[in-house]
Amino acid sequence: MHNTKSLIRNDWNIDEVEQLFSLSFSDLMFQAQQVHRQFFDPNRVQVSTLLSIKTGACPEDCKYCPQSGHYHTGLDKEKLMQVQKVLEEAELAQKAGATRFCMGAAWKNPPAKDFPYILKMVEGVKQLGLETCMTLGMLNQEQTEALSKAGLDYYNHNLDTSPEFYGSIITTRTYSDRLKTLSYVRDTGMKICSGGIVGMGETIHDRANLLIQLANLPVHPESVPINMLVKVEGTPLEHVDDLDSFDFIRCIAVARIMMPRSHVRLSAGRENMSEEMQALTFLAGANSIFYGEKLLTTPNPESQKDKQLFKRLGIKPEERDECHSDVEQKTALQGQIQAKQDSDFFYNAVQA
Repeated sequence: MHNTKSLIRNDWNIDEVEQLFSLSFSDLMFQAQQVHRQFFDPNRVQVSTLLSIKTGACPEDCKYCPQSGHYHTGLDKEKLMQVQKVLEEAELAQKAGATRFCMGAAWKNPPAKDFPYILKMVEGVKQLGLETCMTLGMLNQEQTEALSKAGLDYYNHNLDTSPEFYGSIITTRTYSDRLKTLSYVRDTGMKICSGGIVGMGETIHDRANLLIQLANLPVHPESVPINMLVKVEGTPLEHVDDLDSFDFIRCIAVARIMMPRSHVRLSAGRENMSEEMQALTFLAGANSIFYGEKLLTTPNPESQKDKQLFKRLGIKPEERDECHSDVEQKTALQGQIQAKQDSDFFYNAVQA
């Protein structure tokens, strides 16, 4: 088996990533599962909850988003939630089994008048013992440093798609704007949550190039959400062709191979996935999900339904202290041993 360090790369090129996408489904799944077992317990999944703390009237024109002020989706506009209400929601999420609480606001960038309340939310959720994550749009350096000082663990800022396809989806913010925000976040020492959306009409080349942009960052994002487009009436993408289920699972598997230490999150679109499809995504290397009935404004399976699926699959929620350090090293060693055994079994079965 490969040394685990040799699997951590930041120099992927388009030809080799497209070759991964072109593998037979079983070969791709087998390779992704081998990599997964070298870095994670394959039967543990990290659980987060996402709350919309400010909804609608966003000035951005993201063609997939019901919160954009450019489209008429029937979504009610809401002001920033009160800090105490956010903390109450965080407590409920914690009781439901979440270890990370993510807060999202429909802004291009956080307004100065609201920023003090944002910092209080971070501090309050942190005091509950939860990991904290926020997505607030673009940040400047001063805002990033303030969030870090308040105790924010993760900042979510998705790249969405490839640089080539990006202009077909968004015109109000550039790709370099997004990369600049990620750079500010990394420089403060906070962890990055960054991924994209598939099923927007992009090509396999676009999917490969999105993953290259993420994997070739100086440090891989600690969390990589892979969203399946949720088509919302009133948005420009409401009539785009449905994404093939196997194409989505392939994205999960390739992301796992390219970013072995990252938590690959099965994110938006899960409400429309069968339990069998979700099981295949876990086999492909997905090891993070959102609990709760909503992801900002789109539906998500109920937490009780997720618990039942976990039980049937023999999966347990990941404890917060399992993410890193000695536990991660122990899990990686166990994964290497198991992957070697699986590889030998597979080889012997083929020879027989």
